Amino acid sequence: MTRKKENKKKSALNVQLGIDQPSRINPSLSKGNSRFRKDKVSVESIYKGIIDGDRTFLSRGITLIESVLETDENDSHKLMKSCLPHSGKSVRIGITGVPGVGKSTFIETLGLNLIKLGMKVAVLAIDPSSKRTKGSILGDKTRMEELSVNDNAYIRPSASLGTLGGVARATREALVLCEAAGFDVILIETVGVGQSETAVSQIVDFFLLLMLAGGGDELQGIKRGIMEMADLIVINKADGDNIKKAEIAAQNYRNALHLFPILENGWSPDVVTSSAIQNIGIDHVWKKILEYVDHTKSNGFFDSRRRNQSLDIMSETIEESLRKRFINSPSILSLMDGYKKQILDDELNPYDVAGELIDKFLKDIEENK
Repeated sequence: MTRKKENKKKSALNVQLGIDQPSRINPSLSKGNSRFRKDKVSVESIYKGIIDGDRTFLSRGITLIESVLETDENDSHKLMKSCLPHSGKSVRIGITGVPGVGKSTFIETLGLNLIKLGMKVAVLAIDPSSKRTKGSILGDKTRMEELSVNDNAYIRPSASLGTLGGVARATREALVLCEAAGFDVILIETVGVGQSETAVSQIVDFFLLLMLAGGGDELQGIKRGIMEMADLIVINKADGDNIKKAEIAAQNYRNALHLFPILENGWSPDVVTSSAIQNIGIDHVWKKILEYVDHTKSNGFFDSRRRNQSLDIMSETIEESLRKRFINSPSILSLMDGYKKQILDDELNPYDVAGELIDKFLKDIEENK
């Protein structure tokens, strides 16, 4: 049997098999993500992890309560309901100040000092966020390098998403989760001097204002309302050639505070100096905070304020829930684009449109009873 010769054409181009292209996604990482997603939907797993002090589960929990997805709303409420009985044992401190005052350095130094005293410290850093892009700087972890890697610290940057005063929508809930995770001190850093301070002062126990010694009128650029909210003013960067200026600035602020009415809690705000970068005066700041806590607990103001804050939570939860139901209502959504165009074309009054949409929303609720 004769064998046919295969007719092979030789080519000058000799193609060699190369190695297979690696997957764009690490297979083991992909498996891990799949497992992560499975765990994430379990509220019970997140809750148990938070109570056990697991920072990974704490982050998952805060991500859940920050979610604006309607599908996450029920799980978020379940998680909050479970964690609330384990909250309320920390000292909640709001910290703000003018740009360049050294808030992050101050917070890191204070946090590390408290950890040396045997405490666990959480930092909720409210970052500026653009209304146009919804973006956020989220740079506090890089600015607090030593604190961010400490086992007894937790730093959570959170975008404000353009809300009034720059306070993140879920900051209050994140605070509760941090307390449930066993943190003794919660530090809330705001975006700077502005309306955000009013919102933050309503969720903390103690409000600290950081200032700099300026060349001229130190009281310029600081709103009276911000100073009235402060339980303590700290002149930071009081080191080197700046020590004398800081002492003069501190005296100026003390004189200004005397003009303000006495606080309802009976506390007299003080002014002290510090150098966060050299860790000078930070222990004295903590001593002042403890004095305030002791004072307000002894006269009942501390607990009374916490209870009033719970009433605020109820009101805000109602407002947020109604707002979500309104803007996600199919009948409202079907009318919104047309109304927006007519407002932009000056064909309709925005106040009249708002009234019509609210009436439509309420009518839909009545009909669906």
